[in-house]
Amino acid sequence: MTAGDFVIRGAAVADGTGAPLYRADVAVRGGRIAGIGERLDGAQVIDAGGLVLAPGFIDMHAHSELAVLTDHDHLAKLGQGVTLEVLGQDGLSYAPVDEATAPQMRDAIAAWNGRLDVEHDWRTVGEYLDRLDRGIDGRGIPVNAAYLVPHGTVRMLAMGWDDRPPTGTELAAMKAQVAQGMEEGAFGLSAGLSYTPGMYAATAELVELCTVVAQYGGYFGPHQRSYGAGAMEGYAEMIQIAREAGCALHLAHATLNYEVNAGRAAELLKLVDEALDEGVPVSLDTYPYLPGMTMLAALLPSWSLAGGYGALRERLASAETRARIVHELDVTGTDGANGVPGHWDRYEIAGVADPGLRGYVGKTVAEAAGGRRPAEFYLDLLVQDDFGTGCLMHVGNEENVRAIMRHGVHTGSSDGVLAGDKIHPRAWGSFARYLGHYTRELGLFSVEECVAHLSGRPAAVLGLADRGLVKEGFAADLVLFDPDTVDAQSTFAEPRRQAAGIPYVFVNGALAVDGGERTGALAGGAVRKAA
Repeated sequence: MTAGDFVIRGAAVADGTGAPLYRADVAVRGGRIAGIGERLDGAQVIDAGGLVLAPGFIDMHAHSELAVLTDHDHLAKLGQGVTLEVLGQDGLSYAPVDEATAPQMRDAIAAWNGRLDVEHDWRTVGEYLDRLDRGIDGRGIPVNAAYLVPHGTVRMLAMGWDDRPPTGTELAAMKAQVAQGMEEGAFGLSAGLSYTPGMYAATAELVELCTVVAQYGGYFGPHQRSYGAGAMEGYAEMIQIAREAGCALHLAHATLNYEVNAGRAAELLKLVDEALDEGVPVSLDTYPYLPGMTMLAALLPSWSLAGGYGALRERLASAETRARIVHELDVTGTDGANGVPGHWDRYEIAGVADPGLRGYVGKTVAEAAGGRRPAEFYLDLLVQDDFGTGCLMHVGNEENVRAIMRHGVHTGSSDGVLAGDKIHPRAWGSFARYLGHYTRELGLFSVEECVAHLSGRPAAVLGLADRGLVKEGFAADLVLFDPDTVDAQSTFAEPRRQAAGIPYVFVNGALAVDGGERTGALAGGAVRKAA
């Protein structure tokens, strides 16, 4: 079914506001919701008896920049009802770049996105959004996509991988790049403050850039400096930046990990509530799982990565420097590893770039090291795999996860890394897990409240005027799910399993999933922030 004239009949509507469910027919014409009422007529009718009709879900933290350009089916997201993904996360993505930084960026985040066969024929944010509109073979992309200007990429473009403050000229260049990205349709600025080169930025630099974002009505979406030791100080700094810049703040994958933070969610939420009371616009997103996932190289101390991976290789050739890195990894805790000494028995190797190293996948670093010191093995593995190794970090806390997801400014996300041999099941399961495990099984939400967390609230954060609600005139991004059976099927053993209980998904009025099966529709494209 292409975008056209049809009626969804007899659904229980969760409209995305959190209001109680109500029974209605919903008519769609020309990719828009044309009517909501009783016994509406359409050229085609979909019987939705027993199903809930919701706005398409919005993944507020996604890593699908290359996947949407190569994977026609994209069932990781469409299969769980996601119709819009926010890309450009964690301060590292593929635009804006130049001829020198484009290949550096592809290498820097290969552990997240792989090295897919995509012609990187863009340099600016606007050109990347145009590339999304062209999509796969000029036909579009599976879902809609929004973009954040990535701070680390902008910093690299202005001043390389240097561990120092920017000069006045360099700061001006960064501000100009942020302004250009916003003018071309970005929704805000992301940051990766435990990843190089973004972690080299001082608070003042970020305030300057967020002031630019505020001028365009965008938001700051940081991966803050620590989710372990120093987490509360990191969150407080992000709120300070938003306050000083006059910028909205959206805390990416807000969590508190390791034993040092067990049961401390109330402290974080107190910071959020105090900021809200002051008038600082704050929101956050989470994924509904305990382990995190990132690139294995992210655990390194920031000083060791100054100048990039080439400079790190040279440093590792020095026995003295290597010993210093090992000491920080094992004893003091690095800034890259959240200030916590290495939990090598909880860092699981999830994917490798070199097929010859696949025997390590699924093992913790401690297990893979055998009789060797894990930190020494870790450094060798990074070099052997050309820094393309991904890892699962089993360091979460369920009490914190539940408390944070219940907050009134919470939105859903997957933080889904799609590349790698053993990916995190959150990529394929987060939204269905919210509806199944946390709503139906645990009763932490009503169905309509959970839907609001996954659709209407994130749309409000983005400032979308015509998405996120089941409302006349809105884009027909819609999902039909069975509240009795919807759930994640992805597991750590089998992470690429399609969610259950989501038989129909529409993107811009086109039926993308029909009876649980992917159709040929490629109806998505870039969503640009209104000027």
